[in-house]
Amino acid sequence: MRGCTCFSFPSSPPIFSFYSNSNNRFSSSSSLLFSSASHNCSVKLSPLLFAKSTRFRTNCKAKDPEVVDCVGTGLDVECLVSQNEKQDLEIEDVEKAESSILLEWAVLVSPFFFWGTAMVAMKEVLPKAGPFFVASFRLIPAGLLLVAFANSKGKPLPSGLTAWLSIALFALVDAACFQGFLAQGLQRTSAGLGSVIIDSQPLTVAVLASFLFNESIGLVGASGLVLGVVGLLLLEVPALSLDDSNFSLWGSGEWWMLLAAQSMAVGTVMVRWVSKYSDPIMATGWHMIIGGLPLLGISILNHDPVFSGSFQELSASDLLALFYTSIFGSAISYGVFFYSATKGSLTKLSSLTFLTPMFASIFG
Repeated sequence: MRGCTCFSFPSSPPIFSFYSNSNNRFSSSSSLLFSSASHNCSVKLSPLLFAKSTRFRTNCKAKDPEVVDCVGTGLDVECLVSQNEKQDLEIEDVEKAESSILLEWAVLVSPFFFWGTAMVAMKEVLPKAGPFFVASFRLIPAGLLLVAFANSKGKPLPSGLTAWLSIALFALVDAACFQGFLAQGLQRTSAGLGSVIIDSQPLTVAVLASFLFNESIGLVGASGLVLGVVGLLLLEVPALSLDDSNFSLWGSGEWWMLLAAQSMAVGTVMVRWVSKYSDPIMATGWHMIIGGLPLLGISILNHDPVFSGSFQELSASDLLALFYTSIFGSAISYGVFFYSATKGSLTKLSSLTFLTPMFASIFG
């Protein structure tokens, strides 16, 4: 048995104390304990009174722990090695590994669940509050929460012109453009269809990541891209009437959603560049704050309903929807998503966004 020393001794007459050369002692009247720091081992002895023998147990805390059960009869000692505890530990390790994998997947999928359900919540409150106000409210409070969280964890603030410039560009593309286009598109499409279109962004991410970061697409991935493009064409090209004069590209919700998808795709690729100069969580928070400010300004200039005297008409459920889209649909989801984007494959991560329309359809 590795990392452990076992002793044999007669069980009669009874043993009350024993001293080894290393000054480690075990003694007992009914049970004996021996510990050796050099061998990381413990021995527990329990007398078997009816047999006038001593039965003791050796626990070896090595990498592969085993259990030795020894019974003293006369001047002899018989020992059996038990694998039960070793097997129990192996089963416990497997269960812990499985739990860890499930937790990792739950965290990885959580942004897409929150995005899908947030679209449903936004759809209900948009007519009462206005698209640009909803977009700004989704960003600014969420950004403040993320910055406060990152600061509590000791993350440094962005420093230097390059860091703030990268965050500003990130805010323009991923925050202002994405949320603005999303709010406009949701006014003209259903949450389910809108989420299907907006989560076409893995197609763009796969192409950009292949060119910029040498991420391989492969034959299967390329085939998937082609099928995805065909599907998007079927969804996003509006059914034109015979009178083409009635069609307006900017009046099409599908077009706004497609623009939002491309904005998010570029933002997903940009996050690796931004993270070179700033902490990803801190950068995500600041890009929300900076990107939300112009949307708030547009909302005021556009006289969104919330600034036209209808704020008091918002019900408790409307306010709850606003806070849900901000806290869960932005702060938590974007924090997890962009942190994951800095650690793994962008193509694989963005491919999970196809889960968003599933959640939006279920809850919408």
